[in-house]
Amino acid sequence: MNFSVIIPARYQSQRLPGKPLIDLRGKPMVQRVYEQAALSDATRVIVATDDERIQSAVKSFGGEACMTREDHKSGTDRLQEVCILEKFAEDHVVVNVQGDEPLMPPSVINQVANNLVQSGSEMATLSEDIDHIDDLLDPNIVKVTTNSNSMALYFSRAPIPWARDEFSRENEILPLGVRYQRHLGIYAYRVSLLNRYVGWDQAILEQVEKLEQLRVLWHGVQIHVDRAVESIPPGIDTQKDLRRTLALLEEQAKID
Repeated sequence: MNFSVIIPARYQSQRLPGKPLIDLRGKPMVQRVYEQAALSDATRVIVATDDERIQSAVKSFGGEACMTREDHKSGTDRLQEVCILEKFAEDHVVVNVQGDEPLMPPSVINQVANNLVQSGSEMATLSEDIDHIDDLLDPNIVKVTTNSNSMALYFSRAPIPWARDEFSRENEILPLGVRYQRHLGIYAYRVSLLNRYVGWDQAILEQVEKLEQLRVLWHGVQIHVDRAVESIPPGIDTQKDLRRTLALLEEQAKID
C-alpha cells in the first residue's frame, strides 16, 4: 500500500517560538520527526511549512519540504494544500504526523495508514487507554468514545462516557468496566476527504471543543479509531515537555 506522510511545521509558537528548529541532541526537532516518519513504510515524507528557515533546515539534512500559505487556520488545511500542490490522487492516503512529536514510533504510522484502508473509512486515528482519574478529568487530554465497529461516536475534552452513579459519589478512581480512551493526535486521510474538509464551515461543536476532527463527524463522515500498537511519547508544547524529551533521547543514546 502506498501512502505519504505530511508533517505540518510552523515557526510561530506561543510557548516555544521556533519550535521545529529547537535543538534535540544535535538535530533540529523537525529532523527528528522526519527521520522517525522515514522509518515507516511511507513512500514519501514531506514537511509542510510556511517559513523559509524551516524549509532550509529540511533541505540541509536531505529532506523534502513544501512551502505553503501563511494564512491557514489549521494543520488540516495546510495538509490539503500540499496534496493539491503535489497533485495527489483523490484516493491517495496521507498520514498527518505532528511536527512536535520527535519520538513518534514508525509502527504507529503504519498502523493508522493500514487501518484506514482495511476499515474502508476516509479518516482514521488512534487511541490509548486512560488509566488514571486525573487524566480523565484533564481538559487538555482529549477523550474519544467509539461504537461496536470502532467508529468514533464523539471526541471531547470532558470525561466521556460520564459514569453517572460512580461520579455522583465523588469517586477518585476510574469506574470499573468502562474503557476510557485518550485520543492520540495522528490521523490518516483519503485526499478526497481533505478536499471536502476545507470547503466546510467550522461546526459549532468544533468551535466549542476546539477540536478539528469534530467537523468531520458533524458532516456525517465516519472516523475509524483503534488502540495504538505502541505507546506514543508525549509531544513538545512546553519547556517541561522539552526537558522530558531530551532525557528520553539521552536514555536512547545510552542504549544504542
